[in-house]
Amino acid sequence: MTQISEMTPQILAETCAELMWADDRASRDLGMKLLEVRPGNAVLSMTVTESMTNGHGNLHGGYMFALADSAFAFACNTYNQVTVAQHCSITYIAPGSLGDVLTAEAREVSRKGRSGIYDVRVTREDGTVLAEFRGHSRTINRTFLPTDTETA
Repeated sequence: MTQISEMTPQILAETCAELMWADDRASRDLGMKLLEVRPGNAVLSMTVTESMTNGHGNLHGGYMFALADSAFAFACNTYNQVTVAQHCSITYIAPGSLGDVLTAEAREVSRKGRSGIYDVRVTREDGTVLAEFRGHSRTINRTFLPTDTETA
């Protein structure tokens, strides 16, 4: 088995994402696709389906939040430290519509000790910004892979 210390940061990020994706039924069941992951960054997409629309015929905000939150989760879980959300907020800028393909791009702003801050921009395929999301993360005492000091 490859030791963590022998992995590049990119390979470690991809490995953590693969392990998370395998158990992430919520993101998969909403039709999300994991497009890219790098240390501290992730890109996910989702197509707006009829069941995601609200009484105004627009994308329900909860689904847009879910997409942004999933991108946030994949971005902050790229370092072999299981990381959870501590606080999240979203600002809706424009509505999504049936059939829109949305992309959520998460990027690390700060990571110190057990805390991190991540910004996520949600856009439509024409480049229109639909929402800005900020997530605060907290690592917990678990890893995805055994560390070099742990026995496999």
